[in-house]
Amino acid sequence: MKADVAGRRFDVCNGDADGLCAVLQWRLHEPVPSTLITGLKRDIELLDRLETFGVRQGDEVLVCDISMQRNRVALRRLLEQGARVRYFDHHEVREVLLHPRLETHIKFDPRYCSSLLMDAALGGEWRRWALVGIYGDNLTEVADALPCPGLSAHDRHRLRQMGEAINYNAYGDDEGDVWVAPARLYPTLARYRDPIDLLHQETLLDDLIAARRADLKEAALCTPFWNDARASVTLLPDAPWSRRVIGCLANQLARAQPHMAHAVLKQRSQGGYVASVRAPLASPYGAHSLCHRFSGSGRAAAAGIDLLPFQELQRFVGEFSVHPWGAC
Repeated sequence: MKADVAGRRFDVCNGDADGLCAVLQWRLHEPVPSTLITGLKRDIELLDRLETFGVRQGDEVLVCDISMQRNRVALRRLLEQGARVRYFDHHEVREVLLHPRLETHIKFDPRYCSSLLMDAALGGEWRRWALVGIYGDNLTEVADALPCPGLSAHDRHRLRQMGEAINYNAYGDDEGDVWVAPARLYPTLARYRDPIDLLHQETLLDDLIAARRADLKEAALCTPFWNDARASVTLLPDAPWSRRVIGCLANQLARAQPHMAHAVLKQRSQGGYVASVRAPLASPYGAHSLCHRFSGSGRAAAAGIDLLPFQELQRFVGEFSVHPWGAC
């Protein structure tokens, strides 16, 4: 897609490691001024926020790691207004929108994430930042298999810690729960062409790594609400630490018991639960289809439910316990 030099640039992404690192790769590749629009992990309908900017013909919009299914109406409106859109994503979409001003890089596959799709589109140009996003999306084996000349095993370990910390930082009910809002974190990341340099020169990521470790230690005190040989359900109370750690705990449990499915539910102050669901890493399909039954969404390996009413808990556990993991 040919760039329109006269137009404005907007970068729209999820505030987790995958979304931020996908955008960062593109902006290192094309270093021109742009406006970042992002949010917390569960802020999905982000394209609606472009309405306040009066998007017009010639503007370019880069979209990374937010569901096309849940942004379809806003996306169509942007295209009708004359914007050019590049879309990188790995969430389920029933039908990819087709338009002459829309360039799509979408792959619904549990072995892919948006940072990996961006890495492929750019020919590995900013591979180290891609690794941060891929590790952050809990695709450790995928990241480990990607070649990166000059990167030691220790460096990879640090990039994994960094990605997991950035991902952890995206979870919360509002920006008061997180250590630093993703929109404020991104400029710190963007100052560095190499994430290893950032780790050497900034303390912020070490602080996030330590905070994540402390919250996971708190979560370890919570025993499963229900479990069998195939799956487990953990209930967390409503607290700042649980709002931050729900996704990280789900990922940690998935890695510790790769042949089991895991659901981590947190009570909401407004009532009901929010849920993070992980399909077994050994057969990473089916999380999205389960969550769809409860008005949730996501991808094959990992999905979520924004509101599970209290009275639906037993039905959720029942369907979760017999769900055919490994089925698309």
